[in-house]
Amino acid sequence: MKPFDPASALSARISAIEEAAIIAMAQKAREMKAQGVDVVSLTIGEPDFDTPAAIRQAAADAMNAGFTHYAPIAGYLELRAAIARRLNEDNAIPVKASGVILSNGAKQALNNTCFATLDAGDEVILIAPFWAAYEGIVKMAGGVPVVISAGSDTGFKPTIEQVADAMTSRTKLIMLNSPSNPSGAVWNPSELQALADLVQTHPRCLVLSDEIYEDIWFEERPTSIASLPGMFNRTITVNGFSKAYAMTGWRVGYSASCEPIAKAISKVQGTFTAGGNAFAQQGALAAVTGPRDDVDAMRASYHRRRDLTVSLLNEIADIKVVSPPATFYIFPDISSLLGRSAGNTRIETDVEFCHWLLDEYHLATVPGSAFGTPGCIRLSFAASDDDIRKGLARLAEAATALV
Repeated sequence: MKPFDPASALSARISAIEEAAIIAMAQKAREMKAQGVDVVSLTIGEPDFDTPAAIRQAAADAMNAGFTHYAPIAGYLELRAAIARRLNEDNAIPVKASGVILSNGAKQALNNTCFATLDAGDEVILIAPFWAAYEGIVKMAGGVPVVISAGSDTGFKPTIEQVADAMTSRTKLIMLNSPSNPSGAVWNPSELQALADLVQTHPRCLVLSDEIYEDIWFEERPTSIASLPGMFNRTITVNGFSKAYAMTGWRVGYSASCEPIAKAISKVQGTFTAGGNAFAQQGALAAVTGPRDDVDAMRASYHRRRDLTVSLLNEIADIKVVSPPATFYIFPDISSLLGRSAGNTRIETDVEFCHWLLDEYHLATVPGSAFGTPGCIRLSFAASDDDIRKGLARLAEAATALV
């Protein structure tokens, strides 16, 4: 009898999911730092601010008041109602409290939605560059990713004709991320209207609108597609507290949709986990109902850092930069540097470039291939000015070394 190989017992489902390059690069950078290497990491999309004090205090008070037991599967009604009010008032999304389902982070809300809406073989349109987790979530739920690409020449947004050409009778979801991770692209109202008009010609298509970065904008506040005529019943809006309120470790997200879809999402959540953290939800309640001074201050800081990052990148020859109108990411096109060599090392791909950059110049970035767009890299400017300056000086040195 042959020795048992545990790997042989794994599902085909999990075998199809690759480790996220974001996680892999961040882990490699941490290991190098632990060895004493002076690594500048511009990889992880995490605010470098602490959660505002009033939110932390609200959670501590809630814990002391007994919010340490199971929360309702869909979340506390007071928080759901507060989120619904904000979505009605600020986003013009006509959702009721019953349509808001709290989750353990926005990522679970995305998973919940896919498991609630997709049958095996249903197609999901992904717009590259897209957040690395989307493809794995779709595959895990039995869906089939259909990727359309948009490059820096179009501001990383596809034409409506590209979307129309990708749609078939099997199309069930279009995953929209505006503002976008990794590019910072924002769909303007006319672009969203064109997409809405297209979706409403299809008998079964929904939009999963990931709006986790909606509060980090620099030019014009983003529009929610669910606010457009006829789109509320066809849209699941996903958001959370991680980015705007610097609450990444709290794991509080939510979906907002019409009630039939919300009930299905709640059923999925009750199957996989349960209600989200009880006292963290009370912190989230303080966030959504309290003053927004801290949110505005953080956005102003990101805006300044965006300008600094764009300015420094524009000084580097052969790197093409699109200034992001939102988020704390920038997605420079480094394709002109590929196919070049530094000494005996030839760099052919963005993945090779990022590993070489980390090994030789101790700058951690993420390859665009992780987001479905080879030839680019993602940099996070949710970092100190010193790290941004030091990191981009290293990138400039590396670019000069390639001939």
